[in-house]
Amino acid sequence: MHALIVIDVQNDFCPGGALAVEHGDEIVQPINALMAEFDAVVLTQDWHPAGHSSFASTHDGKAPFDMVEMAYGPQVLWPDHCIQGSPGANFHTELEMDRADLIIRKGFRAAIDSYSAFFENDHKTPTGLEGYLRTRGIDTLTLVGLATDFCVNFSAVDAAKLGFAVTVRQDLCRGIDLDGSLKAALDGMKEAGVTLA
Repeated sequence: MHALIVIDVQNDFCPGGALAVEHGDEIVQPINALMAEFDAVVLTQDWHPAGHSSFASTHDGKAPFDMVEMAYGPQVLWPDHCIQGSPGANFHTELEMDRADLIIRKGFRAAIDSYSAFFENDHKTPTGLEGYLRTRGIDTLTLVGLATDFCVNFSAVDAAKLGFAVTVRQDLCRGIDLDGSLKAALDGMKEAGVTLA
């Protein structure tokens, strides 16, 4: 069984959003067209409480994209984005959410960020996605969405470590590329055994 995992195709990550990924909206229709080819479709949704610890605005004297040390390791500080219930947290209006079997919300714990669809950034606290896929008998995953070098990357590497066969469709992802993060992410995914298509 093969699932399509659609990562964070939300307004705040699309042009005009608080943490816009360049050309992020261009992948929406091709993702919709792909959904029918899979046994299951899972959407992930960044879902932060206001004042989340990963927001630069919650740290005095810090700016977006600064790095800080959290209890679980280094953390990029972001502009306030995908705040629960806000228009920015909503899925892109053209994304066919009705096709989703499951929506996984992540980043809702105030003290820890969550890039991966499988684990919080401590790499230990699970989101529940692995259990869902296993009980459905799904062993093969194709990942698409935003952003290639952060949430797609972390999700793909975790999925590979968990033993899923993982493909990332690079044509249906867009990256932020923060200080060379895109190349590092692609190299890391390859090393983890992810197929880059």
